[in-house]
Amino acid sequence: MITKEGGKVGFLFLLLCVLCFSPVLTNVYADEGVDKAQAQAMAEAQDPNAVSVADYRQELGKAITVEEEYMPQELDTYARFMPLSGVKSQSGKIGIITAASEYNYKIKAFDKLPIEFALGTKYIGISNTTAVQLPARLTTFSLGVQTTLPFFNFDKTYFTVALAPSFYTDNWNFRSESFHLDQRYFMIYQPNDQLTLILGASYSPGFKPAVMPVAGAIYKYNDKLIFNIVPPTPEVDYILNKKWTAFIQGGYVGDEYKVTQYNQKNLVLNYSEARAGAGVKYSPNKNIEACLSAGSVFNRSIEYRQDSLGKVAVNNGFYTEFRLNISM
Repeated sequence: MITKEGGKVGFLFLLLCVLCFSPVLTNVYADEGVDKAQAQAMAEAQDPNAVSVADYRQELGKAITVEEEYMPQELDTYARFMPLSGVKSQSGKIGIITAASEYNYKIKAFDKLPIEFALGTKYIGISNTTAVQLPARLTTFSLGVQTTLPFFNFDKTYFTVALAPSFYTDNWNFRSESFHLDQRYFMIYQPNDQLTLILGASYSPGFKPAVMPVAGAIYKYNDKLIFNIVPPTPEVDYILNKKWTAFIQGGYVGDEYKVTQYNQKNLVLNYSEARAGAGVKYSPNKNIEACLSAGSVFNRSIEYRQDSLGKVAVNNGFYTEFRLNISM
């Protein structure tokens, strides 16, 4: 249930969003000297479905993607299975099942400014036979808003701001102690249609570390080979035909949760893992994409911030993942 303190935090966040974004929305495109924004608006007026160089989107687990075709709504969901694996320096095993979903809706305020709203959930089920007391589940609930703006009068340069109030708990609770305002700020430079450069950082107050770099590139080598080398999920795609795509992918997760264990509330538990694998994507049409992948998972740990409460370093293992993306 949502506590009184959690309600206050949510209300203050919404109020802050209104205060911060209202002047941006009303003024960012008001300057008639921004020739690029005017040219883009004229192009979109002629063809509302046209994709401009500024059509970027955040997807579940990915910081940024380039849209091939404008789709206002998107639902992305995946399930990842990691079977029981031994742990280091102690007896017992750990098994993990992760499921996550995100729905986002994109609008163009005043027919010009792209704004993306998102609702996301994540569930990590933990099967534990070690001596360390761990919760049976870790849960995340998040709301988000993101926009990409032309960066003043700099040609082919944009600035992205993303805010996501989130609750990291062990039982879908909305306690103020588990609230984090996840943030991303990065510059985008697109010198041509093939190359997009990204540089910035993500900031999660209360996490250790709180700041993580966001730096990389999206490079379309040709019509078949595309590199999206942007953390936390770099990927290389090779388009086999109109329906099938092969890919290799990496990934990293490092989140902190407020849990109840050892008869104590609000203990900080860190979950981290890294992955490397490969798979295939199948797109029967432009609205649906199904992905199946498998690979190795490593550098896994589940540990309390207080060292005395214990740590589990999980051996390297194997994972399989199924992902479904629906756009409309």
